[in-house]
Amino acid sequence: MQDRLDERGTGLDRERRGLLRIGLAEVYNPSMVPTLNPGDQLVVQYGAGVRPGDVVVLRHPFRQDLLIVKRAVERRDGGWWVTGDNPLVENDSREFGAVPDELVVARAWVRLRPPPQSGQRSAGALLSWLASAVRPVRSSGLLGPALSRRLRAR
Repeated sequence: MQDRLDERGTGLDRERRGLLRIGLAEVYNPSMVPTLNPGDQLVVQYGAGVRPGDVVVLRHPFRQDLLIVKRAVERRDGGWWVTGDNPLVENDSREFGAVPDELVVARAWVRLRPPPQSGQRSAGALLSWLASAVRPVRSSGLLGPALSRRLRAR
């Protein structure tokens, strides 16, 4: 899952001054379906602490110019074990192993779903989209992917 995300660059000065560092990431691939779909935007916090179950943006260990979105599953020797929520896509720690902490760029807070692309939009369809357009990205455990699936199934 490739993502657009601002580089960390000059943000270190902000971090030292204690300002909250927020950015946007765009989801391109289906590795986090059903939690995230291609076209979704994520509001992320740079440099945030990561806990098991968090959705994170990280640099791909083999192509560090490529940013990917995965779920941090657990700490292991060498860093975070990360997986996608879509079991059919294996571009995660099953392929490249644990990810060192320095490759974890940001933690996702909120998912923003894009509006439907159809030309004809009924008021009901727009209200339905509006009700599901902004959702917090939940941690795993009891509030993880299973809850996300239930929210989308309404």
